[in-house]
Amino acid sequence: LDDPVERWIPEWKNLQVREPDPNGGWRLVPAHRPPTIRDILTHTSGIGYGEENGDLVLGERNWLAGHDLASMATAFGDWPLRFQPGSTWLYSHGMDVAARLVEIMSGLPYDEYLRREVFGPLGMTDTEFWVPEDKVSRFSACYGRNARKELVLIDDPTRSTYLRVPKLFNGGGGLVGTLPDYLRFVAMLAGGGQLDGARVLGRKTVELIGTNHLPNDGEMSEMALPTGYGEVGFSGNGFGLTVAVSKGPQATGAVGSAGSFMWGGAASTTFWVDPAEELGVVFMTQLMPSGTFDFPSQLRSLVYGALR
Repeated sequence: LDDPVERWIPEWKNLQVREPDPNGGWRLVPAHRPPTIRDILTHTSGIGYGEENGDLVLGERNWLAGHDLASMATAFGDWPLRFQPGSTWLYSHGMDVAARLVEIMSGLPYDEYLRREVFGPLGMTDTEFWVPEDKVSRFSACYGRNARKELVLIDDPTRSTYLRVPKLFNGGGGLVGTLPDYLRFVAMLAGGGQLDGARVLGRKTVELIGTNHLPNDGEMSEMALPTGYGEVGFSGNGFGLTVAVSKGPQATGAVGSAGSFMWGGAASTTFWVDPAEELGVVFMTQLMPSGTFDFPSQLRSLVYGALR
């Protein structure tokens, strides 16, 4: 985890950081240390989310057009970091860079690696980076809301970009699947890395994923960039390897268990795993952007209220 990314992606050597200049404007200074794989997996590397590492503009990935994982990861080596590695939390393209690292370390294209090591063993037969023609009739539409709070179709399943095989097999988003498939994935996490006799992750690996990796067991609220964005509340949550980690009801002010880990998706989907309760929860809907309604809090109240 503490390997520098530059060990695997040489273009990341000698990165610079963009910071305010005391005399006005901006200046570039050397990074105090190289970003590590841990930084990438915890959104603390210094890269942002968008062209030239700008903050997240929801739905804006136009700069990725024409890229594959290799060229995308290489491009970050030409851009300054937003902050010193490990100093700040900012939702980022870290998961996309992690997908490229998977390709380099495994020697397999990312989509093939997922089929071989995850989808196949778990029986996730409906999960891919695109929707095959024979499954289009089962493909859901995606909606947004206009200024009058009316539902508006924003992704027609008969004309969606998901009907074509993409060039970029993104690590941070882009898979298409079903509720039963994703529930099998979450059940695997809740089962300590295995499901129905198929082991995908080691038990201790799952524990490592769900451990807070922020410095001094800190909270996202203490490290998040003020303009930053996340799929969960910052207060009372740390961050593990790709997932937020709850520090418990006292810290979050909400029902749940310390050590639960979670994240959500752009279309208001969410999941969490509660190891203490041996519980895995998946919620699917089709409303952009996430945060339009507070579905996760409402769902938590219903789920935990039903436990006996």
